[in-house]
Amino acid sequence: MSERESMPYDIVIVGGGPAGLSAAIRLKQLASEAGQELAVCVLEKGSEIGAHILSGAVIDPKALDELLPQWRDMDCSLAQTPVTDNQHWFLTKSGKMAMPHIMTPGWMHNKGTYTGSLGNLCRWLAEQAEGLGVEIFPGFAAAEILYHEDGSVKGVATGDMGVDREGKHKGDYQPGLELHAKYTFFAEGARGHLTKILKRQFALDADSEPQVYGLGMKELWDIDPALHQPGLVIHSQGWPLTDAYGGGFLYHQANGQVALGFVVGLGYRNPHLYPFEEFQRWKQHPEIRKFLEGGRRVSYGARAINEGGWQSVPKLDFPGGALIGCSAGFVNVPRIKGTHTAMKSGMLAAEAAFAAVQAGRTSDSLADYDAAVRSSWIADELKLVKNAEPLLSKFGGTIGTLLAGIDMWMRTLKIGLPFTMKHKPDNEKIWHKDACAKIAYPKPDGVVSFDRLSSVFLSNTNHEEDQPVHLQLKDPAIPISYNLPLYDEPAQRYCPAGVYEVVGQEEGNPRFQINAQNCVHCKTCDIKDPTQNINWVVPEGGGGPNYPNM
Repeated sequence: MSERESMPYDIVIVGGGPAGLSAAIRLKQLASEAGQELAVCVLEKGSEIGAHILSGAVIDPKALDELLPQWRDMDCSLAQTPVTDNQHWFLTKSGKMAMPHIMTPGWMHNKGTYTGSLGNLCRWLAEQAEGLGVEIFPGFAAAEILYHEDGSVKGVATGDMGVDREGKHKGDYQPGLELHAKYTFFAEGARGHLTKILKRQFALDADSEPQVYGLGMKELWDIDPALHQPGLVIHSQGWPLTDAYGGGFLYHQANGQVALGFVVGLGYRNPHLYPFEEFQRWKQHPEIRKFLEGGRRVSYGARAINEGGWQSVPKLDFPGGALIGCSAGFVNVPRIKGTHTAMKSGMLAAEAAFAAVQAGRTSDSLADYDAAVRSSWIADELKLVKNAEPLLSKFGGTIGTLLAGIDMWMRTLKIGLPFTMKHKPDNEKIWHKDACAKIAYPKPDGVVSFDRLSSVFLSNTNHEEDQPVHLQLKDPAIPISYNLPLYDEPAQRYCPAGVYEVVGQEEGNPRFQINAQNCVHCKTCDIKDPTQNINWVVPEGGGGPNYPNM
């Protein structure tokens, strides 16, 4: 018999991001409209709602308007900064070319959108959910999927607390808690570790393309008030990337701050590429640096982003639950937006699950949810841009952007190209080190550019030091015996938090070192390792970054 206590709910939601909170709110709205009680809980691995949330963010309020139509009058911080000016730049090493709006479809112009902190939006959504009676448990990481005897999902169990690095119980040991549900929603974000298990177990991605990803790195700056232009949104392509696709963003938000960041597609080939250093180099461009000089960096973080598009969306339902939000992958890559589609998916899952509970069903498949997504505006929007990422990945930034633009315009005009491009997993695209030139990166100046460790400090990242390492190696020998000679062990560079090091090379005794305490939960290692040797699992609940307003 398990020593864990159990708690029954109608719906359990794993993840307190925009999708999970929208699902919780919609469930309670439906129950209230029907005059019924519905027990809903949200598990969040971060120390509080929003602690692990990171996005640019420019947010399309389409789903929020559907969920809470009066949100602008409900003291929501997002309403503070509507987008007033939208610019797209192609950068050379020292100059820029602005793209005329006429060259892009209207839905890319950010009309009617808002810029602000997605973490703070989630905190506000959590307040609305709790006001409706949703139970929210921050600091509790869902570590295990529970099953009924027939193989359907029964719920989840949180991780044990107070376990040392050797797996032994410490004095403050507490067993995990089981949460049983009629249906369980998985809203873990990009590359969720339980979602990976569900995809394998129920063959959810058997008929879809592999998911591919970008690594997004972000900083918040307090800048010179004379340079601040509330509502100005800038995106950039081009320099400094050469054999990788991606680009930068700079958003003028409330309170004299700018959110800026850089995204590198994780399908890059050169194992010497260093995404964090590309970000630091981008900030040195004169058109970017001019906004930062005299300012102060106040926060840093990083997160993987789904970039596979419509063809990578898996089957969304399985016996006992559903995938919602970025667990499924609804990011519109050219728009650089996924919050509205994530929220809408949570709302559609809520409607399907509520109908099932009303009908007395439990633990079966929510096929109505999958069908609803595929006939919704989520599908309409993502189908327009489904070839954008693979064209960029295949042909690079300049030619790929041109071809993607042609394809998007044709689809907007209802004469789209008659094919859907395929994907190859990011880890399979990397080349051997001898086939690629090394890249010389400048040292940080401490004014605009910085090193990784000082950046991680600003993320407020912390993990209980004496706990099992949550970055698991399937074969501990591979980093040195295979990755180092073939790829110069790219984990040293692709990790934006300095988690992985190869030490002892100068002495002729190289060792692979994992600094798990630095981990900002971006999932890049789980995605990009050439042999898929690194498996990211949840640490103790509450561990990781503590983003204040990212």
